[in-house]
Amino acid sequence: MTPDYRAVSAFLDAQAAEAGAARNTLLAYGRDLRDLSDWLARRESSLALLGRETIESYLAHCDAQGLSRATRARRLSSIRQFTRFALEEGWRQDDPAIRITGPGRAHRLPATLDRAEIEAMLRVAPEIGRTRTDRTRNRCLIELLYATGMRVSELVALPVASCRGDPAVLLIRGKGGKERMVPLTGPARTALAEWLRIRDRADRSSPLGRVIADKGARWLFPAPGAAGHLPRQGLGRILNDMAVRAGVDPSRVTPHVIRHAFATHLLEGGADLRSIQSLLGHADLGTTEIYTHVLDERMRDLVLNHHPLAGVPAPDESLPANQDRQDHGRPSD
Repeated sequence: MTPDYRAVSAFLDAQAAEAGAARNTLLAYGRDLRDLSDWLARRESSLALLGRETIESYLAHCDAQGLSRATRARRLSSIRQFTRFALEEGWRQDDPAIRITGPGRAHRLPATLDRAEIEAMLRVAPEIGRTRTDRTRNRCLIELLYATGMRVSELVALPVASCRGDPAVLLIRGKGGKERMVPLTGPARTALAEWLRIRDRADRSSPLGRVIADKGARWLFPAPGAAGHLPRQGLGRILNDMAVRAGVDPSRVTPHVIRHAFATHLLEGGADLRSIQSLLGHADLGTTEIYTHVLDERMRDLVLNHHPLAGVPAPDESLPANQDRQDHGRPSD
C-alpha cells in the first residue's frame, strides 16, 4: 500500500496556517508522521485506519528500534496532534490516541557550563576565524548568545533591522511567532556595533558583500545558502572551535548548552524564575524550574567536595556519641 503523504501534508499546512507552528516543529511533525505512514503501508494499512492498538504497536516498534524515550514521546505527541486534527476535520469519528499513555521524558538535568568556562570562551572568541570579518562576527555570535539565552534558531535568523541603533534590548521572535524583549549586556552591545560596522561597509566584491547583495540582506548574520543566513550547524562549528581554543571539552559545548548556562548563571545570581521564564520564552514555568535542580546539584557537589569536613567519614551509629566526637577530634560540646 502507498503511504498516505497527502493527509500528512494537509495536516502540516493547517498547522502552519492556523496554529502558527514554527518551521522546526513542522519538520519534526512531518518526519514522525511520514515514518508512521511508511510503517502502516508495509502492513497494508493507512492513517485513515489508524486505531489505538495500531498506535501502541507502532510505539512498541519504535522501542524495539532502540529509539530514546524522548523520541518516542515526541512521536506520540505528533500522532496525537494528527488524530485530533483528523477528528476536527471530520475525517474520522473518534480520536484513537487520546487515551494512550506515552513513555514520558527522562528527567535529566540540562547540561551547562560554569562561569569560568564561559569566560574562557568569551576571551578567545576574537581569535576564532580566518579573517577579521569572521572573527568579529564570531565574537558577536557568542556575546549575543550568552547575553540573551536565545535559541540557536532565533539567533541565526535575527533580522538586521531589529539590531540597528545600538539597542539596549532586542525583540526576539520565538516559537509559534511569540515575541519577547531581552536586554543586552554592555559587551554584547559593543560586539554587535562592531559587527554592524563591518557588515555595513562590506564591499560588493567581497564574499560578505556578495551574500548581502543576494539573499542575505535581511539577516544580521548573512551566509550563502537557501536561507540566506548562517545555518545552525555553522554556529555549532564556531562554538566547537572556541571550546577547543579555550580548553573546554568541545563535546560539552552546543548553542543550547550556552542557553542553559545563561539561565543557570542568572539563577545563581539571584534572578527569580518568572523573569528567567520570560527571558527564555518558556510557555510553562515548569520548564524553567529544571534550573533549580541544577543549582541543587551544584550546591550538593560544592558541600561534598569543598567543605573542610567533606572527607570525614559519617559517624558509626553503634558508637557512643562521646566516643564518636573524640575519634574525629571534635569538641564534645
